[in-house]
Amino acid sequence: MTYAPQPTSGEAMPDEASRSRRGWGCLLEIVETLVLTLVIYLLIHNFVAQPFEVEQMSMSPTIAPGEYVLIDKITPRFDPYSRGDVVVFTPPPGYEQQGDIPFIKRIIALPGETIRLENGRVFITPVGGVPTLLDESSYLRSRVDGGPVETLPSGQGTTEWTVPEDSYFVMGDNRGSSQDSRVFGPIGEDLILGRAWLRYFPLDRVGFMSAPEYPNLRAGDEAGYLGGSSATIQVSISRP
Repeated sequence: MTYAPQPTSGEAMPDEASRSRRGWGCLLEIVETLVLTLVIYLLIHNFVAQPFEVEQMSMSPTIAPGEYVLIDKITPRFDPYSRGDVVVFTPPPGYEQQGDIPFIKRIIALPGETIRLENGRVFITPVGGVPTLLDESSYLRSRVDGGPVETLPSGQGTTEWTVPEDSYFVMGDNRGSSQDSRVFGPIGEDLILGRAWLRYFPLDRVGFMSAPEYPNLRAGDEAGYLGGSSATIQVSISRP
């Protein structure tokens, strides 16, 4: 018959205290893991990317209510916002809706530019340029007859704005059902949360969201463009 060895005087018998210490150690590891996970989530959410559920009709048909997009918060730190970018932003003061739900709109005019609404169309005057018709046929909601919905001024009747520094003029693609800069004016860059970068739900609509190109309009072009034709510059040279 085999007998278990008896503990010597220098060995301690497992007791309730040691088991309790092991239990507290496991609990502490769990808490540390949860805290680290929370910190990582907050860092990603605030500085990298943020999921956003679209609840408004203003960007239809580009983005429909119930769709989910991922907001890119990194690239705007080194790549400034461009015309055509779809951005998510905090509503301006006085225009909060249903618990400060962010707005999602498209950038139409950049800092320093002048935007004018005329006969249902949008004209942009770049810094140092000339008024240019903005071609928005690739994303505007269409009428029954197939033409794009006209861009009309708000009830306030304002038809022209000059965008201040560090601000943007934004409008929804569904111009007939969008509360945007036609109502509250240009928005400050500090209100923008980031670019709508990726639509990840529903699965049949998954894809990256790239900004459209405006080949007849280049911000800051001193020569300017009008209807795709270059403006003529006259240069006089004085002789000695």
